[in-house]
Amino acid sequence: MMKGFRISPSMAVVAVLIILTLLGAWRYDGFLGTYNVQTVLRYNSMFALVALGMCFVIMTGGIDLSVGSVAAFSSVVAAHLSGYGLFPGLIGGLAAGLFAGTLNALIITRLKIAPFIATLATMLAASGTALLLANNQSVSVSYDTYFTNLGQGDLLSFMRPEWVDAEDAGFFAGVIGFILSFPTPAFIALAAYIAGAIVINHTAFGRHVLAVGGGTEASRLMGLPVDRTIFLVYVISGGMAGMAGVILASQFGAGQPIEGVGWELFAIASVVVGGTLLTGGNGSIGGTLAGALLLGIIFTILNFENGMGWISLSAYWQSVVRGVFLFVVVVLQAKLANPAKAAA
Repeated sequence: MMKGFRISPSMAVVAVLIILTLLGAWRYDGFLGTYNVQTVLRYNSMFALVALGMCFVIMTGGIDLSVGSVAAFSSVVAAHLSGYGLFPGLIGGLAAGLFAGTLNALIITRLKIAPFIATLATMLAASGTALLLANNQSVSVSYDTYFTNLGQGDLLSFMRPEWVDAEDAGFFAGVIGFILSFPTPAFIALAAYIAGAIVINHTAFGRHVLAVGGGTEASRLMGLPVDRTIFLVYVISGGMAGMAGVILASQFGAGQPIEGVGWELFAIASVVVGGTLLTGGNGSIGGTLAGALLLGIIFTILNFENGMGWISLSAYWQSVVRGVFLFVVVVLQAKLANPAKAAA
């Protein structure tokens, strides 16, 4: 074995993701079929967006418990505005998320309230506001506009040639057809992650995020804009939650005021599984995406097992799996971060 070779957490989660995907393809018919892959990507794009915003927050050593409720609130706002067209619904839902993120940022940076308390208060406020706006029921979106195409459509479907769908089209045609059938929400999430990776790795703001997570007081002594950095990461988190809410309304055809329960746990689990420490100071955007996909694959495998009759788990077990998964990863992180204590 090569001396000094070390597998990073991001590499490890990618390896596990590949292994589980190959296992699923071997065990279940249609696991890597176009329909199933599109469904997994389309549905989990919402969680991936929320996880991306959470990644920025956790890198600074903070936490955002409001993302699920903010997504639900944004979905209701987007649904109400969808009758005016795609862009009013999109911009309205995104603005709702940015507003909530800005509120979090102001409470934390101006009032000096701990992020846990500040975002918990925002979570309750966003949930209550969503129920009030929706009159305690789902809000149907308008099908007379193109709003539903955002969550249900495929961005490049208009370019799909007829020969791709022929029975004797072959493997190459299948690949082309899959690319052109890539779900619009997945494109949005992928673009957001590419932008996030560029920001963290190639901008001064990205370096400030990691520096603040490494030590707030040390960053202040170095002259870094600590409050501004913290302010912006919570705005980003709110914006990502808002975008997830827009996709939620568009994908399911209704604003969902009671949706979003447990989304913050999914986001935290994705970030931590991807190699970002809860204490902040380092992290990986790509690892977070891999973590979100890994959790999505695990739940997909559980659903396939349900279908085969080997196990029978309700949807509520997903929260149990997320909690156990997060607990195990956090414990492993603590052991790796303190090898001396782990050996004792």
